[in-house]
Amino acid sequence: MGKTKKSGPAIFMYCVIALTLLVALISFIIYYCNILRSGIILWTGVTAFTIMYHLWLRIIMGNVTKLFRINYSQRWFRERRFERRLYKLLRVRKWKEKVLTYDPDSFSQEKHTLDEIANTMCKAETDHWINELISLSTLLFALLWGELWIFLITAVAAMIFDAQFIVVQRFNRPIVLRVLNRKKSRKA
Repeated sequence: MGKTKKSGPAIFMYCVIALTLLVALISFIIYYCNILRSGIILWTGVTAFTIMYHLWLRIIMGNVTKLFRINYSQRWFRERRFERRLYKLLRVRKWKEKVLTYDPDSFSQEKHTLDEIANTMCKAETDHWINELISLSTLLFALLWGELWIFLITAVAAMIFDAQFIVVQRFNRPIVLRVLNRKKSRKA
């Protein structure tokens, strides 16, 4: 079995990580080696570092959660009473197809059973809940560089970004499970 081809969003994410790592390194070298002690240089480096940190940890945690036993029948992943009303209010059906997918093949009905897809949706949701916590960890950078408000803004922006993926997974999973249950009841 060969390596799977990376999706456009995955390639973009890796490119942004490489670029922001480079910008952060150059900026920090210029600033901390006293080549040019400018606030603009420092905050360019801090901003690039923060973006790189957010993306890199998301990739790392996405791989760590592959070790977790995640199953769509677990209580956490069950649909809640309020969810359908919330999704209607948010008009999820209109925008859900526009949300980027890091690994679209993992949701392919040609390559996976509905059972596997439902579990993958739970894994993706777990990844994004963990990302919500990771987003808050950037507040600790304020201890090093000050300016808590900047890190608060980036943490909230990252949390809003990840929330869309949680919403889409929770919106789609009950649909997949209904189809799966229909298929199972036909076989019985």
